[in-house]
Amino acid sequence: MTPRASVVVPTFNRPDLLDRCLQALVCQEIGPGCFEVIVVDDAASESTCRQVECWTRPAHQRGIVVRYVPTRGKCGPAAARNAGWHVARGEIIAFTDDDCIPQPGWLAAGLSVFTDGVAAVDGRLVMPLPAQPTDYEKNAAGLEVAEFVTANCFYRRDILEAVGGFDERFRAAWREDSDLFFRVLDLGQRIGYSPGAIVVHPVRPGGWGVSISQQRKSVYNALLYRKHPVRYRERVQASPPWRYYRIIAALATALGAGMLGQKRTALAAAAAWVVMTGGFCAERLDGTSRAPAHIAEMLVTSAVIPPLAVYWRIRGAIRYRVLFL
Repeated sequence: MTPRASVVVPTFNRPDLLDRCLQALVCQEIGPGCFEVIVVDDAASESTCRQVECWTRPAHQRGIVVRYVPTRGKCGPAAARNAGWHVARGEIIAFTDDDCIPQPGWLAAGLSVFTDGVAAVDGRLVMPLPAQPTDYEKNAAGLEVAEFVTANCFYRRDILEAVGGFDERFRAAWREDSDLFFRVLDLGQRIGYSPGAIVVHPVRPGGWGVSISQQRKSVYNALLYRKHPVRYRERVQASPPWRYYRIIAALATALGAGMLGQKRTALAAAAAWVVMTGGFCAERLDGTSRAPAHIAEMLVTSAVIPPLAVYWRIRGAIRYRVLFL
């Protein structure tokens, strides 16, 4: 029997997380034969293949088919999801990630909204945080209010075919979901929301200074802006990060004036840089951990992030040939 839905799960060398996700999918509270699971392995790993094969029997006992699809060349999550839905048999494609835990009623709740011409459904993402989260954890939990994140969303297959699926130029897990959602909106399709389609997405630990490496993702902000400038400003970022530009201007003025021997100007600009950077650091510490190591991390990264973020924005603007501030 052809399943109504296909659940696509991209993975990359995370066996413990994948096991947890597959366990949650096998326990979905929905009739047998209603869905299949497609695990897309972006590492094309023999160990992951064997791991998925181990799940075929317990899944089959519940009327669920689990399939393994390898990709080649570290193509990224957008390409992996495309590989998954292209071989899917269901008319509805449900997306989640290997580090997520779909709750028992997730799939049934999402499918129930596909009535009266609904083309896509957004589910509810829950990201539990400790009482005193780090800045990284607090920022990551912002996904709870994001629209159509691929950790928890559903699309009709014919809609994915109409828009061409995910844009594989988004080679990191960043903005590829927004791009797909915006293109579906551009078709004027009806969008649904299912508060009962719940996926728990625990925040994975981030190393010291993780926020520095994350600035690289700004390259894909430029690509999203090039493709959807109006929607980007309406739904992602209303205006450029002027604070970053002011901080960089103060730092550049202090360095330039110092090199020219203009001590008063250099001191004034340096003081402005300290004040603005301190304010940025204080905002990041608000409501987060006060552990000494975390405070030290915020002091260092608050000085580094503004110039680094702007650098990657400029690189994105150049790569995708768009005026993106």
